[in-house]
Amino acid sequence: MRYRTLGNSGAVVSTYSLGTMTFGAEADEEMANALLDTYVGAGGTLVDTADVYSSGTSEEMIGSWLASHPTERKQIVLATKGRFAMGDGPNDRGTSRRHLHRALDDSLRRLGTEHIDLYQLHAWDPLTPLEETLRFLDDAIRSGKISYYGFSNFLGWQLTKAVHVAKALGFTAPVTLQPQYNLLVREIESEIVPAALDAGLGLLPWSPLGGGWLSGKYQRDTDPTGATRLGEDPARGMEAWAPRNKKERTWRIIDAVAEVATEIGATSAQVSLAWLEAQPGVTSVILGARSVEQVTENLSAAHVQLSAGQLDRLGALSSPVVSDYPYGEAAVAQRSRGRLPD
Repeated sequence: MRYRTLGNSGAVVSTYSLGTMTFGAEADEEMANALLDTYVGAGGTLVDTADVYSSGTSEEMIGSWLASHPTERKQIVLATKGRFAMGDGPNDRGTSRRHLHRALDDSLRRLGTEHIDLYQLHAWDPLTPLEETLRFLDDAIRSGKISYYGFSNFLGWQLTKAVHVAKALGFTAPVTLQPQYNLLVREIESEIVPAALDAGLGLLPWSPLGGGWLSGKYQRDTDPTGATRLGEDPARGMEAWAPRNKKERTWRIIDAVAEVATEIGATSAQVSLAWLEAQPGVTSVILGARSVEQVTENLSAAHVQLSAGQLDRLGALSSPVVSDYPYGEAAVAQRSRGRLPD
């Protein structure tokens, strides 16, 4: 396992983190404990959850495991999120001081701890003044409830605005951004990644295998079956089978990943994860799993080193489709000043 600083903070985390959205849904408590044991045993240190995962059950399972592993707890960097609905009332969601105060306290209770290392806003809230939200987060740091804060699913302008408002008001700065990012979904490279790099924020990519697409388990024009996410729910959200299957780009990327995997004796999942870990600004790649075999295979990506040529090949074949302006080649050239004279 390799380690990097948590964004622009001094905390150190493993380059692969354990995502726990499956806890309480696809993984019962016995499996959740096995996944945590395997992850920590491999040197993993960043455990990521959210209050909304299984309506708090994920946090409760992690809290139970932490309570029975006091030695391991000292090395775990614990991350959770708040923002989405945890009730039916109008104040049971959002990033208002009122909601986040209760959400944070409830997360602390479920996790069985007095302190959370990284508290993240799960998404932007268009109703709450940003100053209100950032002041709450700054207060939470000063009171000792959290060490750092970050964002999830923010757009580039939202991230930049938050960074500069925090600076202008003298609040503690954010350290991380958690976006969807993988070889199939690279649109964040146009605005969001540059915004994070400019602010010194570390990226914590979620869905690094594109909902299983990049693991090589699916075949072109063959409907998925069995105990896989798409086999159980082919219309599953952004990862749905039909829209991606009909895109030539999807299979061009999957085939290229398989070719590189054959070249180096790795799996497609490991190649996809290794590519993502090597991208600018990435601090830790969030691994979701519902079996010990899955998490073990994916953690082995820490031992996979792609050559510069392989990284370039995968990067070229998976380039996101963008319009000529403002993200196309000509538009990018407009923003360049070229090389300075020697």
